[in-house]
Amino acid sequence: MSGGFPSAPDGSFPVADGAFPADKSSSAAGSSPAAGGGAALGGGATDKGAAADGGAAAACPPDEHALAAALEREGYFADEGLRTALHLALRLDRPLLLEGEPGVGKTEVAAVLSRVVGRELIRLQCFEGLDAGQALYEWDYPKQLLHVRVAESRGQEVGDLYRDEFLLRRPLLRALESDRGAVLLIDEIDRADSEFEAFLLEFLGDFQITVPELGTIRARTPPIVVLTSNRTRELHDALKRRCLYHWIAFPEAGRERAILRAAVPGLEETAAEGLVRAVQRVRGLPLLKRPGIAESVEWARGAVTLAEGGSPWPVALRRALGLLIKDEEDTRLLAGHAEELFGDV
Repeated sequence: MSGGFPSAPDGSFPVADGAFPADKSSSAAGSSPAAGGGAALGGGATDKGAAADGGAAAACPPDEHALAAALEREGYFADEGLRTALHLALRLDRPLLLEGEPGVGKTEVAAVLSRVVGRELIRLQCFEGLDAGQALYEWDYPKQLLHVRVAESRGQEVGDLYRDEFLLRRPLLRALESDRGAVLLIDEIDRADSEFEAFLLEFLGDFQITVPELGTIRARTPPIVVLTSNRTRELHDALKRRCLYHWIAFPEAGRERAILRAAVPGLEETAAEGLVRAVQRVRGLPLLKRPGIAESVEWARGAVTLAEGGSPWPVALRRALGLLIKDEEDTRLLAGHAEELFGDV
């Protein structure tokens, strides 16, 4: 995202259930944007699956009012439903499954939550064919082979090839072993195969993973897990039972105006009202893809740019429609409703 309005890891604008983080930096996938505040997660005990002792005490999650205040400090205008879902997920150590239309900012929920609780954000991007090795760990075969050749050339014992120095940690294992706790984003779980969903059940139910070479690895402190889905396919009941569920809807007009005012410098109040009115009407049409908050923010930014260059506001909105509508059939449909949509903007 450009110009003080940071993009979410999936390229969408950070808007969650009518929430908007103003001018905050999202973390890149798998990066470590925030450390501190969380308890140390153990590296996991092998075989017996018992957690090691001596970790830092888990920080108590904020109560509902403190969480709401923290979200506001992050620039988020979250509604009661989202705040309640986040509060319960933190208090009950339950994974949070978020569904909703594309573009409403499901991904960014994990990013803003990592900043609120002061934990590292770790992201697992799902795709068709994703397997346990790509999500959990892999062995560094080139390094193992090099070790074997060096040992043989020196007449030494090869030793154990399945030890820590040869282990490549992927997002799930990193979340379990995070020293200070983590927020794990499992993004677009509906893009993964059913087999991967089944693999996740142990992780989501017990915050542990059993692997042949390492035994059972369990987190000292459960990671905060956020799963997102665009409903390209139905998720299995077994996965849903392990999660707290929340549907992120398009915000009502008042909340969307607040988002636009915070996101688009130079957008006047009357312009924001007219733009939101037009967007709400557009979403009421039988479109192939209804525009999300990400698109409405970009549309506003584009229209402001054109208006500053001399285009009257209604003309600027029509000229910038390519930022709102991304399908040729939908564009033709809007052309037939132009007066109805933009007549009083």
